[in-house]
Amino acid sequence: MLPTIQKLARKLTPRLVEIRRHIHAHPELSGQEYKTAAYVSGVLSSYGYHVQEMVGKTGVVAELKGKNSPDDNVLAIRADMDALPILEKADIPFASKSPGIMHACGHDVHTTVGLGAAMLLSELTEAGDRPFPSTTRFLFQPAEETAQGAKWMIADGVMQDVAAILGLHTFPSIPAGNIGLRQGALTAAADDLEIVITGESGHGARPHEAIDAIWIAAQVITQLQQSISRTINPLHPAVITIGQIAGGRAPNVIADQVRLTGTVRSLHADTHALLPDWIARIAKDICALHGATCTVNYTRGCTSVLNDIDLTNLVATCATEALGNDRIQWIPDASMGAEDFANFTDIAPGTMFRLGVGFPERNVNHPLHHSQFEVDESALTTGVITMAYSACRYWQSKEKE
Repeated sequence: MLPTIQKLARKLTPRLVEIRRHIHAHPELSGQEYKTAAYVSGVLSSYGYHVQEMVGKTGVVAELKGKNSPDDNVLAIRADMDALPILEKADIPFASKSPGIMHACGHDVHTTVGLGAAMLLSELTEAGDRPFPSTTRFLFQPAEETAQGAKWMIADGVMQDVAAILGLHTFPSIPAGNIGLRQGALTAAADDLEIVITGESGHGARPHEAIDAIWIAAQVITQLQQSISRTINPLHPAVITIGQIAGGRAPNVIADQVRLTGTVRSLHADTHALLPDWIARIAKDICALHGATCTVNYTRGCTSVLNDIDLTNLVATCATEALGNDRIQWIPDASMGAEDFANFTDIAPGTMFRLGVGFPERNVNHPLHHSQFEVDESALTTGVITMAYSACRYWQSKEKE
């Protein structure tokens, strides 16, 4: 089976490059992936897939039916489609045609690999007369960057009967032709934080007659950063970043209200559970000490991606056989970045691998979310082979059960 998969992937490579460059040149923001979804649907339809559009608002779902239909043992393969509000500065002929929007996180690659796996498995199915026992469901997800798309798709039922799910994410620090793997926590839980502090305005020359919301906001920010090192288990890391501060009316008027917004990241469930009350208590106590009040709005985003051990080992075995043992990197530490793939793995076991897209000959490969982010397109073939072969081996293991 593997030689056939490798041969089909190589045959598909020119088409994969064409697909990726088209998607890259026409990026769309989260929740606005209408043209991308239509293009994805067209490619899938050309390979005989029955396609559902507008799933999870702008998502696309396609299924490769297995021998048992209907069934309750679906394998899902997820790829996200949205781009970022970043002006592209990479000097490439297929650069973004949408000013201020670019695929700076590799979702064009994710979508292409998802399509490539669907194309390849379709050809295998035609040659083997439905070789898989159950359905393979392809999820082309919108709005990963806003951590909303997975929730939208789940609400529309895409995880019904799913027994396992596979995903990938580009990684520029890993050279193309290689993949990265990690068992357990891969990414952090990510939540949104808003703190509104209310004091009393007054003349800037007479601060004792007012309650300075800006000064108090500074105390809140400082205390959160200091307290986290003394009251949170240091073996269970957490990060609080206040990214925006808004308040004040004039240089000589003491502010009566300040709004702080930020992000909260954590890796362990116990820390994730206690953070909302912990942050609220610190903020409210400091405000009360200085005669102010505050409102704390803590919004859960996505949990940590927890890679299932068995599925991760399956991908590792497949990648080793397909690419070579020297092309596998085991990632020692989890990332404090977030991925709403976690919303899927909260429902069914899953694993996400890191697809190396770095140029081996370059001294500098720009990171994700950089205006000059580029990928070595040889990674497309690596990704498709890894994903398709992992799906095939997954179904083989199920037939033996």
